[in-house]
Order: sequence, then C-alpha cells, then structure tokens
Amino acid sequence: MPQVNRMQMPPLPERQDGLMNGFRYERVRTAGAEIHVAVAGKGPPLLLLHGNPLTHVSWHRIAPTLAENFTVVAPDLRGYGDSSRPDGGEDHSAYSFRAMGEDNFEVMTHLGFDRFQVAGHDRGARVAFRMALDVPPRIERMAALDIVPTYDLLSNITLGWALESYHWFFMAQKAPFPETLIGADLDHYIHYKLNKKDIGLSIFAPEAFAEYVRCTTPEQIHAVCEDYRATVTVDYELDKSDFEKGRKIACPVLALWGSNSHVGRHFRPLETWSRWADDLNGRPVPTGHYPAEERPDLIYEELWTFFSGAEAEAGQA
Repeated sequence: MPQVNRMQMPPLPERQDGLMNGFRYERVRTAGAEIHVAVAGKGPPLLLLHGNPLTHVSWHRIAPTLAENFTVVAPDLRGYGDSSRPDGGEDHSAYSFRAMGEDNFEVMTHLGFDRFQVAGHDRGARVAFRMALDVPPRIERMAALDIVPTYDLLSNITLGWALESYHWFFMAQKAPFPETLIGADLDHYIHYKLNKKDIGLSIFAPEAFAEYVRCTTPEQIHAVCEDYRATVTVDYELDKSDFEKGRKIACPVLALWGSNSHVGRHFRPLETWSRWADDLNGRPVPTGHYPAEERPDLIYEELWTFFSGAEAEAGQA
C-alpha cells in the first residue's frame, strides 16, 4: 500500500482580526443570479455555504486557516449578502435549494473545480444536501451544521420546535405580509433573530455582526421570504419524492449540531440523518445554532479532520 502524506492541521489562531483575511473577491454570473464569492488558499476545493440571516462572513473565524490546506470558496447564497436577488417566480422556485445548488455548481465550474467537498450551515446545509442528491458525482464529502433534512423536519413538527422556529412559517406567508411587518424595524428584527435562547449576541465578532446588519435590507428580506416560501412547497416536495424513492446521499456525510440549539433540543439528528446517508458520522457540539462563530475551535477541528480524510483516501487509491 503506498504511503499517504497526511496534511498537518494548522493551529487555529485564538483571535482572527478582520473578516476573511487573505480572500479575494469576484462576482460570478450563473444562469439565474450573480453570486458574490470569496476565494483563497491552495489544495483540494472546499465550498462553504452560510445560513440565514447570515452571509459568507459567518465562516471568518475558520476559513482563513482552512485555506492553508484547502482552496476555500465562500459565496453569498442568492438573495443573501451581496449576491443578486432574482425574482422568485410564481412558485418561488428561483429560491429553492436546487436553484441555489445550481448557482454553486456553476461557481465551482467557473473556478475550475469539477469535484469538491462542501460544508453548509443552516440554509447552506440544505443547499449542500440537495446538491449531493442532485449531482452525486461532483460531491466528494458533505458536512452539515445544525440541521436535520427538510422533509423529516416538516413531517415531524413539535410544539417546542415550532415556537423556536416560528420564522419558517411566518416568512413563508404570502407577500407582502411578512416583508411589511419585518420592514417596520429591520434593526430590531436582526438583533432579535440572532439573539438565540441562552446564547446572546456576544458570540458574534462586532465586524461580522455589522455585516449582517448592513445586509438586512427590504430587498434581502423579500428574498429570504421567497427562500422560506420555496422551502415549504418546492423543496418539501422534492425531498418527499426522494425519500419515498429511497434515494440516499452517496458520499460520506458529517452531521454536527448544537446541543443547545433547536436541533439538539427537539430532534434525534443521527437517527434522522441515517435515513439519508449510509456513510455517516456525527455528534453534538456544546453550542447553540451558530457553532462556527460560537466555538470555531471545535468546528475547525471537526471540518479539517473530516475533509482532510478525503486526501488520505485519494492517496490510498
């Protein structure tokens, strides 16, 4: 068996000054949007997908160090951050996880990567899930932070989860009802949304929080509402169809969730994920819903170990 040269895990700095240090930016036009994307590093490609109501800078505490061994690609999802906000269409399908996934396949193709690994948090993890089901040959490994798959979640709603995750159904209401109410005080909305139970706002770097506030505009709120409208219609039906057909994710999957998040409190994540992935590892981490910002040390080590494992496998092939 040939000798495998494993990468050495660089230490994560105790403090990361600034946002996305060392990254260059470009704007990639896809079939349906214009995607604002940050790129840095060398080595195997690693796509990082953020959640709601965040942007790509939610990875700022770990992305620069990951870029020492990986080519890290961190886009803003369509509708979020500085990416464009296309019309959702009558059925909202322009904001489906499939549409967002197609954006990111095109981004990676533009950058010269046919196969790649992907980590997603929250909405980004749902995009990664759809990408892995839709085009298995292109996804080498997938990590999902603080979700259970959409079909399972919406088919097993509990009172506790619904109270914590009210926005799923509020934002999915017909336009412009949620947009009007949220738009009455955007600053109050973003502060309330990010202030999770028993966690608070201190986990966010001031410059990152300022970015989330900057990007909370009426246009973005409408796009996010379209995202949630698509989730309870188009996305749910896609996942339901795949579940009934017994489709599973072909690549290795890592599922991480906060023990003090709505996922950790109201679901059995590994049991749920096992319905979708045979090659599965996962565990809780002592965080709330924003693990990469609350405990970047833990998330960095988990992601580095998982994704560097693909390099070892390639060396053994």
